Amino acid sequence: MQDFTKILKYQQTMFATGRTKNIALRIYYLRKLDRWINNNNQAIMAALRVDLNKPPFEAQATEIGIVQDELKYAIRHIRRLAKPKIVLSNIKNFLSYGRIYPEPYGVALIISPWNYPFMLAITLLISAIAAGNCAIVKPSEIAPATAILIARMCAEVFHPSHVCVVEGDRNISQALLKLPFNKIFFTGSAEVGREVMEAAAKNLVPVTLELGGKSPCIVDQSANIKLAAKRIIWGKLINAGQTCVAPDYVLVHASIKNELINEMIKVIRKQYGSSPTENRDYPKIINERHFQRLCSLMDGTNIVHGGNRNPKTMQVEPTIIDGANLNSSIMKEEIFGPILLVLTYSIPEDVVKIIRSRPSPLALYLFTTLKAAQKYYFKHLSFGGGCVNDTVVHLSVPGLPFGGVGQSGMGSCHGKAGFDTFTHYRSVLHKSQYIDIPLRYPPYSSLALKILKLL
Repeated sequence: MQDFTKILKYQQTMFATGRTKNIALRIYYLRKLDRWINNNNQAIMAALRVDLNKPPFEAQATEIGIVQDELKYAIRHIRRLAKPKIVLSNIKNFLSYGRIYPEPYGVALIISPWNYPFMLAITLLISAIAAGNCAIVKPSEIAPATAILIARMCAEVFHPSHVCVVEGDRNISQALLKLPFNKIFFTGSAEVGREVMEAAAKNLVPVTLELGGKSPCIVDQSANIKLAAKRIIWGKLINAGQTCVAPDYVLVHASIKNELINEMIKVIRKQYGSSPTENRDYPKIINERHFQRLCSLMDGTNIVHGGNRNPKTMQVEPTIIDGANLNSSIMKEEIFGPILLVLTYSIPEDVVKIIRSRPSPLALYLFTTLKAAQKYYFKHLSFGGGCVNDTVVHLSVPGLPFGGVGQSGMGSCHGKAGFDTFTHYRSVLHKSQYIDIPLRYPPYSSLALKILKLL
């Protein structure tokens, strides 16, 4: 096993020189990274095809394209984001002003998952570099082809004292977490997230967690059923449902349930054909363990479409399940696969009751044409982020902070939020030397107290 202490000290030494704080140098490396991605587009797609059987369009739309958008945002806005901000003072500190100095934390550890192995590692690296940090990236060993590519990319773009990639299994992650980093960003399951927080607490390292959960999709009577069906299925089946913000279950008004299910079945057949498990452009499940988990979740359920699986290609057919016991295992754990539950409701209060009975989800989707419905659900429900009349695409907007709440995560990323995540905002009050009010110093008089109360 590598001596990670030496790697950390190497980067700490680099950070101490102050070079990574140089704005021009940050932009130089971000542009260099952008060129590498443009020049190696096909290699990235090939790695994603090996790991997850992602077709080129999905690879570009959900991985490479999002990274490129993040790079554009960072390069365009970095000078503004890194510029100190002046803050007006108050009368108690007459003849003074405040300044907020954005300062990088130091050396950041980024632990990324396997489901979007390129995007979820590199968007965070972009934010860390834009903020002026050094970084150690630990890609997922479950997506080995992409992990190898990320290691090659970082070696060709950055000096190892600036950015280093560490490959390996869970033991490597645990060894890294024992070190006194200045910031840790983890993306993955809530179970592992707890372990990350516990390890980080020993060194008092600030942590950002992007987790997951069961993201609901609400469809009311006013919704455009055909459009809702198309966008729900699209969001659900990207990456074969292995998306932390994929719709996990649909809560549809009882009066339109059958119509919605029929439309979703039509969409599945149109998009993936009659035999999706033989479709070359249909992504696969990442490994045998997750494949078997999904198969067991379908046991004993009311499957109205799909349900077939191909162990050779590790593909699970897009599956719609009509109804489920709210206490069943399929309603307790995140599905993280191409299986969609459809539940019904009669009144909005039922929707709120069902969603509130579970931990706050990472995403929530609402299909409606009623402003009153939006106001009602947004007022009564807690969730990380989401869309009205669409699914998943809020992730692709750099200006929208992305993050969870409660068990779906803490902190946020993307755009300015990503810069903020890897930045300490240092506040400094600049005070004039020309006036020094004597009332602040002891011995205190009754007059001084009266004046203080008036300020």
